[in-house]
Amino acid sequence: MESILNFLIQDAAAQQQAGAPAGGDMGLLNLLFPIILIAAFYFLLIRPQTKRAKEHKQMVDALKKGDEVVTGGGVLGRITEVGENFLQVEIAEGVQIRVQKQAVSSLMPKGTYKSTL
Repeated sequence: MESILNFLIQDAAAQQQAGAPAGGDMGLLNLLFPIILIAAFYFLLIRPQTKRAKEHKQMVDALKKGDEVVTGGGVLGRITEVGENFLQVEIAEGVQIRVQKQAVSSLMPKGTYKSTL
């Protein structure tokens, strides 16, 4: 076993002494791969997620009385009151619930709420 290890170590030392010109290029390639991987993660995962979060925040900030919304739980209703952190949403005639602003998942076109009653 020891003779096999010595043989392999001697081969590695011989290659290093021969001045393998590709050795320097391999160092650059080994550094380039993680950089490309990080760039791919940024453009495919991180950037689209931050864009969606920014669009959602703008939508939530623009909510006003009379808007028709769908919550994250799938509840459709019309906003009757807007507070700093909460909304009052009418989900049926005479039935109102309070919902956290961040729970609103989408803004619906006008008339959607009436067509479901």
